[in-house]
Amino acid sequence: MNLRSAMACGVLAPTIACNTRGAETPKQGAAEVARAPARADSLVATAPGGVEVWFTLSREGKAADGTPCTDRTMEIRRGGTRIQVPLLYTGTAPELVNDSTIRARLSNQCVPGDAYLVDLRSGRPMRER
Repeated sequence: MNLRSAMACGVLAPTIACNTRGAETPKQGAAEVARAPARADSLVATAPGGVEVWFTLSREGKAADGTPCTDRTMEIRRGGTRIQVPLLYTGTAPELVNDSTIRARLSNQCVPGDAYLVDLRSGRPMRER
């Protein structure tokens, strides 16, 4: 290990494992991780009582015509509490229905799907009928 590698290991050790034997590390999946840009969390809705809805995780997609898009997951925040909305990726900002519910439209590969009502207390999505 040369001085530059040692310095990088000292600085980056909390986030990546350094190889001190000189052997190659497995690269399976590394290309996918490298291509996926990190997106910052972004506030997309607020509700009474200090409730905030944030976009968090993201996945890149492509429409049938090749146009790129991004689908995002949501997290409900109230004070120090964070509740992930499970299994719901959306391509558009949710809308406030009332003080305890938002409506979000499922999205996959740029195609909007069913609308879901999300309980702001539990994060539970239920398909809207």
